[in-house]
Amino acid sequence: MAKPIAEKTRELLREVSAATITTQLFKRGLRNVFMGGLKPLGAKARPMVGEAFTLRYIPSREDIDVLEILGRADHPQRRAIEETPPGHVLVMDARSELRGATGGGILMTRLSMRGVAGVVTDSGLRDVAEIAELPMPVYIREAVAPLNLVAHHAVDLNVPIGCSGVPVYPGDIIVGDGDGVVCIPRHLAEEVAAEGWEMERKERFVTLKIKSGAPLFGTYPPDEKTAAEYLAWLDAGEPGKA
Repeated sequence: MAKPIAEKTRELLREVSAATITTQLFKRGLRNVFMGGLKPLGAKARPMVGEAFTLRYIPSREDIDVLEILGRADHPQRRAIEETPPGHVLVMDARSELRGATGGGILMTRLSMRGVAGVVTDSGLRDVAEIAELPMPVYIREAVAPLNLVAHHAVDLNVPIGCSGVPVYPGDIIVGDGDGVVCIPRHLAEEVAAEGWEMERKERFVTLKIKSGAPLFGTYPPDEKTAAEYLAWLDAGEPGKA
């Protein structure tokens, strides 16, 4: 397991939106980083930040995927629930298949109790009302009642996967907010966090300007005059900041 990301980087990313992160990654030539179609489950969801721990599914087969296999200690889905490290995000590649869930209330509760930072699946979960009450952030495509064996066969843990069409490597940094989920290549996390945090601060100033009646041109993006006003705003202690 790779060394955990610095707590400072984690703290900064909690204050940087998925939208800002996608812009920062675009500047670095990365476009396929946002897991489209996924949404947070429940109004209690807080910002999600953590290293990726991955689980890969292939289509199920009727002679193999029977109820009895769920009791096996070596079943990859069950292992994922017990082996995803605290502070990590369990990311599941289920081929965006919605005929079967990739987990339910008991499994998600166990992950939450173990201190896992969040769960992302490009399929669905069952027991969503129960899961929505957990403090752990969870992102899904939609609610799915049938059990996973209807459509999914769990095969691999902590290998490169594709989640909602986005490549995710173990240890990449997963960030989620109200807009959805973005994947940051691990080696870029520190600089994206720092530059993204500064971008958020600058955009707060720009928003204040726009709310005060400033025109778009010259304000966003800032021209030299607006840039100078921004520095003066910083020196003054960021007055009016929400």
